[in-house]
Amino acid sequence: MTDVLRMPAEWEHHRATWLVWPHNNDTWPGCLAEAEEEYLAMAVAFAAAEPLEVILKPDDETRICEKLRRAGVQNFRHHLFETDDSWARDTLPSFVHQADGTLAAVDWIFNAWGGKYPPWERDAAVARFVSEQLEIRHLDARLVFEGGGLETDGRGTLLTTESVILNPRRNPDLTRAEAEAAFERWLGTSTVVWLPEGLDGDDTDGHIDDIARFVEPGLVACAREPNTADPNHERLEACQARLRNARDARGQRLDIIDLPMPPAIEVDSERLPASYANFYIANHSVFVPVFGEATDDVALKQLEAVFSERTIVPVPSRTLVRGLGSVHCLTQQEPEPSSA
Repeated sequence: MTDVLRMPAEWEHHRATWLVWPHNNDTWPGCLAEAEEEYLAMAVAFAAAEPLEVILKPDDETRICEKLRRAGVQNFRHHLFETDDSWARDTLPSFVHQADGTLAAVDWIFNAWGGKYPPWERDAAVARFVSEQLEIRHLDARLVFEGGGLETDGRGTLLTTESVILNPRRNPDLTRAEAEAAFERWLGTSTVVWLPEGLDGDDTDGHIDDIARFVEPGLVACAREPNTADPNHERLEACQARLRNARDARGQRLDIIDLPMPPAIEVDSERLPASYANFYIANHSVFVPVFGEATDDVALKQLEAVFSERTIVPVPSRTLVRGLGSVHCLTQQEPEPSSA
């Protein structure tokens, strides 16, 4: 018999937010310094909401710690570890509650989104390192998944995409039934809502955290693109259709609120996966990527209406998204242990 595990919803109380400080010039070519400034501003905003756990390359220790302290951040602890990149959502463990309420770390195999960006061996070791730092149980799931592809309501329902989970570059020959069994075993979910694919320009093959996010049980914020000439229009309409026809683990239909998409943002004629759905729910706050577009205010107001008990905090991400991710991709929440 396997242990009873449950992945909490993101809005459940966190002990801390984990970050991996950006350092890879290949990820932000020609703009790493600008990306780091946006990242610092993001970290400062996060620190007002909850403690930070920051993973640094050893060579960066003095510089980054001084930078954080000069910015007024005091409630952080740093950890020295050589990483390949900074995508904490995908390389850190998925934290779960065990039956007795204690925390455990589910370690998925990381292969850089289907082998796209070698080397990735150091990033593949981050989840075990974090479990050791926290002295919590490490669970080796032995499947290639990433945290950005998994969205749960904490009550048995998981949102994900076929284009990621059933991608043969991750787990060749994995069936839908086998994936659902793995989610039930490691995350405690009994119902999976499968969306077809993700955004144009998303190098992850379509992570759910750029498309559709639970904001409370039964309520999903889903990106929508009204421009029929935009490649994302058809993709997101297909996702909306799946959501409208789905039921959650309680057997209830899902309610959907629309999030706008920003206008297409491109670098060297390549579409970037800019999305307001890539927000991060922290204690008492929601951090939302913004891109200097008129749609920013629309997205912020829509999220303010549904997160009425949290402060909506815009996070400038025009440079961060040049690395092909933004706020949610760069974070991982560590939940508080729960009462058994």
